[in-house]
Amino acid sequence: MAMDFGNMMQVMNAWNKFKSNHPKFPAFCKAVASRGIQVDTIIEVAITTPSGEKIETNIKVKESDLELMKELSNLQK
Repeated sequence: MAMDFGNMMQVMNAWNKFKSNHPKFPAFCKAVASRGIQVDTIIEVAITTPSGEKIETNIKVKESDLELMKELSNLQK
């Protein structure tokens, strides 16, 4: 699926705003990427709503997940 220039600029602007709002997150992603994610790595995600409800999950990374991450990384370039 091709992305046109206007959509790409919109996404880049949104990403720049996100980085401005959450400056530690890109550094976290960079630290994770520098160490590399390997098969059997566990990724945990927790969301806490404004009312205090907590929703959590985790995944154990498989080889096919690494392939997806590689493809997504290639989209950035």
